[in-house]
Amino acid sequence: MSCIKIAIFASGSGTNAENIIKYFGNKSLCEVSLVLCNKKDAYVTERARQLNVPSVIFTKSQLEESSCIDELLSEKGVQYIILAGFLLKIPERLLNKYHKRIINIHPALLPKYGGKGMHGMHVHEAVINAGEKESGITVHIIDADYDKGETIFQAKCSIDTGDTPEILAAKIHELEQRYFPEAIENYILKTR
Repeated sequence: MSCIKIAIFASGSGTNAENIIKYFGNKSLCEVSLVLCNKKDAYVTERARQLNVPSVIFTKSQLEESSCIDELLSEKGVQYIILAGFLLKIPERLLNKYHKRIINIHPALLPKYGGKGMHGMHVHEAVINAGEKESGITVHIIDADYDKGETIFQAKCSIDTGDTPEILAAKIHELEQRYFPEAIENYILKTR
């Protein structure tokens, strides 16, 4: 069986992207063949370069209104898209083309604390302010609504008295690093 090609979409520093690239670098099932980023100063492109994965920077309008991203994905033979801290909404044409093959990670236990604007520290602040006793990560399939797609994996952590949003963010990051690549692999193995 041939190696499954993955593209990672990211908007930030790229720690999850780096972790995924390294994880699949040791396996024959998948390879990350492309990193796509919508911010020219995001560090994810430097991480990709250091790991010998090509990266492309694009604009919001290129994603929404043109076929250049679609053509790039087709050219690279991409079969699955992973969103790793990607902040733009995926257009319907890509949702249709990659139906049930776009995977996202959310830094809370969906269906709570999801939706438009709920990313990064906004999520952790909302969780702490609500007095929750636990939080975690949700790996899910993308559909047309923010954070509403089918959940494929969750992992939890406790929130201790006195935890700040920053402390919670560190706990969540640890869960992401530990579980996200494996959750992707398990889903691909089930659906390929």
